Parts: sequence; C-alpha cells; structure tokens
Amino acid sequence: MRIINSIEDLRALARRRVPRALFDYADRGAYDELTLRRNRADLQALEFRQRILVDLSTLSVQTTLAGEPAAMPLAIAPTGMTGLFYGDGEIHGLRAAHAFGIPFCLSTLSICSIEDVRQATGLPFWFQLYLMRDRGFNEELIARARAARCPVLVLTVDLPVQGVRRRDAKNGLTVPPRLTLRNAADIAMRPMWALRLLRARRRTYGNLVSLGTSGITTLSQWITTQFDRSVSWKDIEWIRSRWDGKLIIKGILDAEDARAACAAGVDGLVVSNHGGRQLDGAPSSISVLPEIVEAVAGRCEVLFDGGIRCGQDILKAVALGARAGLIGKSFLYALAALGGRGVTLALNILRDELTVTLALTGRTNVQSVDASILRRVPQ
Repeated sequence: MRIINSIEDLRALARRRVPRALFDYADRGAYDELTLRRNRADLQALEFRQRILVDLSTLSVQTTLAGEPAAMPLAIAPTGMTGLFYGDGEIHGLRAAHAFGIPFCLSTLSICSIEDVRQATGLPFWFQLYLMRDRGFNEELIARARAARCPVLVLTVDLPVQGVRRRDAKNGLTVPPRLTLRNAADIAMRPMWALRLLRARRRTYGNLVSLGTSGITTLSQWITTQFDRSVSWKDIEWIRSRWDGKLIIKGILDAEDARAACAAGVDGLVVSNHGGRQLDGAPSSISVLPEIVEAVAGRCEVLFDGGIRCGQDILKAVALGARAGLIGKSFLYALAALGGRGVTLALNILRDELTVTLALTGRTNVQSVDASILRRVPQ
C-alpha cells in the first residue's frame, strides 16, 4: 500500500488521477512562471532557529480567524472549477474542512453553486466574489451568499484581466471538459474521474447559470465578457452597503494598497499573487508579507497565500505576522487524489508538520510565534 505523508505525495497522485488540462490548471502559473517559482524558493530560503530544553508538555496550534476559533492557522482558499477535480468537490472540501475545524471559501467560479453547497451540507462557509460589469448580478451573488449565511465575503481584486497561462491554452481547457482527438487517450486513462464527474450535480459554473453562460466554455471567455476593469476603491463602499458580514480583500502585494484597504474599512486582507497565476515577475507573497504587516499595524487581520506545501510554510508565514495561511494548489492536489478523504489527510499532514516544527523552535503556542524563531527575515 502506498504511503502518503506529504503534500508532494498527494500532488504526484493527483497528476495521475485527473486529466492533464485540469492538473496543469491547478499546478502551473502565468507566462514564464517566475513568480510561481519564487513563492516556493523564498519560503524555502527562510531558516528556523532550533531551540532546546524547553518544556513542551503542552502544545497548541489553535487560533482564531475572522473572529471564529480555528484548529490551526489555515483556511482553504477559493479555487475555480473545484468540482471538476473531483465530482461535487466543493461539497467534499467543505465537509472535510469543517470536520477538521478550519474555514472553507467557495469561489464565484465554483462548479457546485452556493445553494448546492448549502443544501448538501448545511454548514457555514466563506464566499469569494469577483466584481462584474453586471452589477445587478453582483448584488444577486451577495444576496445569495447572505441567504446561505456565509459569515465572510472575500473580494478578489488582482484579476481585472486574466494573466496569460500558456499551458491552459495548449491543453485546450474547457468547462465542462470536452472529449477531443487531442485529449481522448488522456481522459480514457482516468475512468474513475470521468464516472465521478458524470454522477456529480454539475459540470459547469454553478453560480453563473442565471448570467447566461451556457455557451461560454473557457475561463478566459467569461473574464473577457464579464470582468469589470473599472473597479476601484470606491466600489468597496458599494459592497459594504450591501454586505454586513466580515469583508476580506484578496490580492494585496504592496504596502500602499494595504494601507488603502485599511482606510476602506475591510476586516482583513490576503497577501497573495494569485498563486503566481497573474502578474509574472511580481514578488513572492512571503517576501512582501513583513512590509504589509507593518503597514497594516494591527488595523485588520493579515492572511497569507502563495506556495504553502507543508506545515513549516504555515509557521513561517505566522512568524512574519500573518494570522493564518490559505491553501489553493495543495487543496486541489489532495481533492483530486483522494476526494474528501484526501483533504482530511492533507490537513492532518499539515497540522503534524506545523506542530513538530513549533516544538523544535522551542515554542508551545502558535499564537505566540514571531520573527525571532527565524534566522533570516526578508528585508
């Protein structure tokens, strides 16, 4: 029996279990993938200080996120097309996250709709929003999230236009997946994936049905027709007038933007470069995290997204001032590999790695961690 004890093991299994077009959508980045690689390289460059002879009889990785208890400083990031990686994947992901005790965020570009997920689980979840040209539809999405009792709205702001992801075009990625001469063998080798997808509730963007997207098969087509390039800071006020829950902005990479977010009255922000999938050549998320934390100065929660593949990465982000990390790629690897069971396995792996590393740096509570546990801190 294969032993799986790392996110990389789940990534390798996912690569075999889903078609190449889907795997590359999750795994790869924009243009030459410089930023994608920086996310990992800059995390790996950070070194821990090993400390000894500390009483470790009590260890805790529990924290709070958006005012609610969390089993560890981690949330599942919004990921587009989740339900194509594993049939009804959003539902499986939410159940695993809730049972573990961390937040799950549903994407606007999910396969299962807001209502699908709420009806199937009855569980709370965060909802991620893109602002579109059709403001009536934006209002509808916000109202649907409110009706589903979502406690947190996550506004993604780093996608006014889509970054060029060369592999998606080469792979002919479509929603729903289409059988072509080019991908026939690839799909035929994955019958269980195809069968689960056929049995699933949906195979296209569930939240966008009322927007008339039946003829739109690619993400780039939808972004071209609907994403609003005129969105600015004044739109935060527009959202606030329609949303009375917690509001988090995702896609902050600059201290000046972080200060503007605080001035706009958001409850939190996510330091993120969209997993290296938007502006290639941008800095890694971890390299700008300290300056953004300094700019925020405690006025809102700072979350971190970009390259987390193990529990040590989570601890590094917390040490540099993040309240918690978010996982997107790692979540999709786990889901594609083993469904909800894979997500649970991934979360257990990350918690174990986090707990062991916390102990070996001589700390007993993740909430007391600061940059002093690191040997090198980004300048």
